[in-house]
Amino acid sequence: MSEQVSFMAEYGARLADNGYAVIPIMPGAKLPGRLSGGEWTPYPDWTRHADRPSKPFEIDIWRRWPECGVGIACGAIVGLDIDVTDAALAIQLTELATEMLGDTPCMRIGQAPKRLLVYRAEATFAGRKRHPLEVLARGQQFVAHAIHPGTGQPYTWPQDNLLDVPLASLPSITEEQALAWLDRAYALIPADRRPRTLMADSAPPGTWQGPSDPRGTFAAIEAALRFIPNEDLDGASWITMGAAIKAALGEEGRQLWLDWSRQSSKSGVSGKGDTPERRWAALRPHSIGAGSIYAMAIDRGWVPPPEITLNAAAAERAAQPHPAAGLLAKAANTNASPAPAPPPYRVPPQLLEVDGALKMFIDYATSTAVSPQPFLALGAGLCLIGAAAGRRYRTPTDLRSNVYAIGIADSGGGKDHARRCAKRVLHAAGLERYLGGEDFASSAGLLSSLQLHPARLFLLDEFGQFVKLVLGPRAPFHKAAIWSELTKLYTSAAEPYIGAEYADQKSRPRVTIEQPCACLWGVTVPGPFWAALEGGAMADGSLARFLVFLTDDDYPERSERPAPMDPPADLVAALKAIAAGAAGHDYGGNLAAIMEPNAAIRPYTVPLSGEAEAAMASVWRDATDRLRSHRGTHATALFGRHAENAAKLAMLVAISRDPGSPVIEARDVSWAASLVEHCISTMLREADRRVADTPAEGRVKKVLEVIRAAGRINRSQFARKTQSLTKRERDEAVALLLESKQIELMEVPNTKGPPTGWLTFASSLEGSTDAAA
Repeated sequence: MSEQVSFMAEYGARLADNGYAVIPIMPGAKLPGRLSGGEWTPYPDWTRHADRPSKPFEIDIWRRWPECGVGIACGAIVGLDIDVTDAALAIQLTELATEMLGDTPCMRIGQAPKRLLVYRAEATFAGRKRHPLEVLARGQQFVAHAIHPGTGQPYTWPQDNLLDVPLASLPSITEEQALAWLDRAYALIPADRRPRTLMADSAPPGTWQGPSDPRGTFAAIEAALRFIPNEDLDGASWITMGAAIKAALGEEGRQLWLDWSRQSSKSGVSGKGDTPERRWAALRPHSIGAGSIYAMAIDRGWVPPPEITLNAAAAERAAQPHPAAGLLAKAANTNASPAPAPPPYRVPPQLLEVDGALKMFIDYATSTAVSPQPFLALGAGLCLIGAAAGRRYRTPTDLRSNVYAIGIADSGGGKDHARRCAKRVLHAAGLERYLGGEDFASSAGLLSSLQLHPARLFLLDEFGQFVKLVLGPRAPFHKAAIWSELTKLYTSAAEPYIGAEYADQKSRPRVTIEQPCACLWGVTVPGPFWAALEGGAMADGSLARFLVFLTDDDYPERSERPAPMDPPADLVAALKAIAAGAAGHDYGGNLAAIMEPNAAIRPYTVPLSGEAEAAMASVWRDATDRLRSHRGTHATALFGRHAENAAKLAMLVAISRDPGSPVIEARDVSWAASLVEHCISTMLREADRRVADTPAEGRVKKVLEVIRAAGRINRSQFARKTQSLTKRERDEAVALLLESKQIELMEVPNTKGPPTGWLTFASSLEGSTDAAA
């Protein structure tokens, strides 16, 4: 990993936990940015974070970016930016804010005496700017932690900072209060420190980072010009504005130009022939346009209303019917605030709110377990239903019901119970032919199993050891080929799988399987599984096909009287109905031959409701946005399957609810997208904690996990738990973690001898001053 400091790695997650909308900041700048292909570029759509909390997987990606700063998207919070270099005046304006708005504990200093005061908005509102003062609000941002580009030093918080003060604890203000302060504060600014010319505060040439399209919209240009009065400006400013309007609107802007020109008392009285009409005809604009007008207006206090589109191309796109119009209209009519992101590793309870056969299976697996694991039961249930629905159903885009998933829990945590329940249900339903083997001896064995029955559920124990075996650098060929075949089978579910060709066709004929449906549920303890992923398995895309179900409780409360293991009759009947397929559908021949490996079949297409179509279109767009945002990172392999997996799971819950005539509803799409996002977040978080690119990095992560698990640990206990490392390796890892402030060394007084040294995990340091037992 890079040794360059990342403010995001140190502060991002803690700020998000305190309720702030976190965004990445480009090194050496004050702009939101993103790292792609080793290069930083502006982050054009960062404003979406103003309306929702940053998600854990986003911060997990950003924290890997070297030198990544931390910004805060305004909306829920408001920043009063006092951009004055007179120390006495800066203090006076700060005191005015305290008098009018209350005393905020959070003040940020970038280049003293300039400062920014942080408040909480009672209701979101748009910001205002009256240079050199600005109220930063919805749609704007400020830097919280980074290197200031002017001073070369980190931003500072002289008093409390946002790491110490949760969002709810900041003093709240209204829009009226903020603007009243701005009016009174601006009156204190000396006249010689206010903007005096049209272009005084506009960005210098070459600094514009936005789209190159110079065109604007009539409504936006008209609104912006109200903030740029023509107060007898000089000729250069007059011509500049004319060129900008013409570039932005073409001939449609002529009347705006004429009206703006005639605001000047000099208009029409000079006796010269250079009238606004003649000048307009002569203008040949270049290197200027709508962006220049917007910048000048914003410098003078204009805040673009959210209902006005600024860019002409965006307005043209918006005029087209939106594929998610119905769903978006419903979303716009709700006043509910977005729910805060769940704490790390906690399973959102709504993911377990399912119905039909899936709910029956979860209830069966949890009621009969000594150590109930409902989230693992959900994963096993999806694979079970996926196998039973194999070759019977498909989505409108021809995705099938094949699912690969992994259940992860510690030893003794009940991870194997749902696997056993799936076997019992299939046997009780007379569908034991759907069961594949519980281990793969070779790739040929895997294919032979699917030739006997092309829809199979493979239930693998110790899956981490299996992955380590097939992905290891010394894996035998027949074992390594298993992983390759699983990858091919996953992508061949909608078409014939055609195996390898051999010279001796008599003894080794080519394997052909029409539309195979291989479902896999593997269970594992964490250690071997994450260790198996070192060396590139995260980046090659093969693991992206797997949904990771990590329990949020390795040792749940034991059930003293679990129910009998006999599968309930309603669950057995539901599984039989799924295996029978859609009512009245013509699959293309004799029903008994549908499971022949080479049978030509036509699965039932599960339709989407109108709202579900809009919701699914939104999921695909969101997946594309994430791929673009994280281009060049291993996260793209996971996001590349995000929408596909969501579509499959939405189909499965629809089948689970009504196998005879399933219809995918919008709620199915929303649930499936949430589950896939949770699984991806889990993969990214755990990989960052446990998967190392080098042996040295692996040692550091191992040491950190030992200290993290303990909270704090003394030297002798630490040595025992890391005895696989040499003293030098152990000391080097500790030194790196101390230097990066992920752990601390605490000296605890000892009445019987010298102080005892304790290593303490950083997140457990707050308020921890008591002596160890």
